[in-house]
Amino acid sequence: MKLGKWDIRIKSHYFAGLVVMVLFTAALFLTGRNNDVVLVEEIARNVDRKTGPSCNDSVFRCNLFSGKWVFDGVSNTLYEEKKCSFMTNEFACEKYGRKEFKYQKWRWQPHQCDLPRFNGSSFMEKIRGKRVVFVGDSLIRNQWISMLCMIESSLHPSSSKAVEYNATIEFYWSPLLVESNCDDPYSHRIKDRTVRIKSIEKHARHWTDADILIFNSFMWWLEPNMTILWGSFGSSDAIYKRVETNLRLYEMALNTWSEWLEININRTKTKLFFMSLSPYHFQGESLNEGHCYNVTEPIMKEDYWGISTDIDMMRTAESTIQKLEKRGLKAEYLNITHLSDYRRDAHTSIYRKFGDLSDDQLSNPKSYSDCVHWCLPGVPDVWNQIFYSYIINSS
Repeated sequence: MKLGKWDIRIKSHYFAGLVVMVLFTAALFLTGRNNDVVLVEEIARNVDRKTGPSCNDSVFRCNLFSGKWVFDGVSNTLYEEKKCSFMTNEFACEKYGRKEFKYQKWRWQPHQCDLPRFNGSSFMEKIRGKRVVFVGDSLIRNQWISMLCMIESSLHPSSSKAVEYNATIEFYWSPLLVESNCDDPYSHRIKDRTVRIKSIEKHARHWTDADILIFNSFMWWLEPNMTILWGSFGSSDAIYKRVETNLRLYEMALNTWSEWLEININRTKTKLFFMSLSPYHFQGESLNEGHCYNVTEPIMKEDYWGISTDIDMMRTAESTIQKLEKRGLKAEYLNITHLSDYRRDAHTSIYRKFGDLSDDQLSNPKSYSDCVHWCLPGVPDVWNQIFYSYIINSS
């Protein structure tokens, strides 16, 4: 399809979500890979659980995670929703009726430096010839779409020089990281979640040759109960056990993930990132810190920490990554939780595509508001600016 000067071509294979980004003069090509299924849809040393790497971190001279939101009064967006050809209905708040855009005019300001401005050309040069994969649930998909929009807006076609980047930026749906009955990228709203807690190869074989891997896994572990499967789905001798979801299950899944990385990842080639949990805002310590519906201002309480943010799960993830580093494999833990926790104004709320809603729901918008995902442009752009800083400053 033609989008102004851009010629966007998408070719899919099965659930293909491989995105090949190549710039030839005035064309951005997106193509699928004709191989097995590619599904569409932080640990620096001495990590502080709220703000991540310290100012002594080897990559930065200051802590990008520690700061405050500053209102500029002008839009600080890196792209426009309606001009991004990759935008999806889940994150398109303006398309679905949001008329107030003050949430786009807040800038994340680290205490001791400025957040580097995203430069699409510099980023694409850095990943030239490389494969980047975002792995996880719909929140990492939120971040992936943000990244594609940022790149598309930042790259300007040149009339005098043809540049081929030959880089791929992909999203792979794997909300629990390990194998589960929720692995279909389109049909995964399953009430009774079943996981093979020690099995990851089904997914991980698609990541083996990646140059940069960005993972997340949190929200899908919040169900009160899950079924653990020993054996294979559909096997006559499989053993199923219904259990309460707890930290131990999450830890077991992350151990399976880290053990696979330790054995299979090329340590001289692949850079690893793990995103800390993205906070949700259905409740708070007071009416001024609660539900995201009809909210137009960030939480301005200094050093705010939402009561819905599971610190124990964060510590479990941090511990897993620290252990992995002690075994010789470094993963950067991007602790975006604290900075995002202030922004209950920036969720999609009622401004996204929903399925059929009942009359009762329509009469009470708060009942169906999405206080998990984020409007785009929005908070995930800041996550990507931080991720960009790591990539640009890496060797």
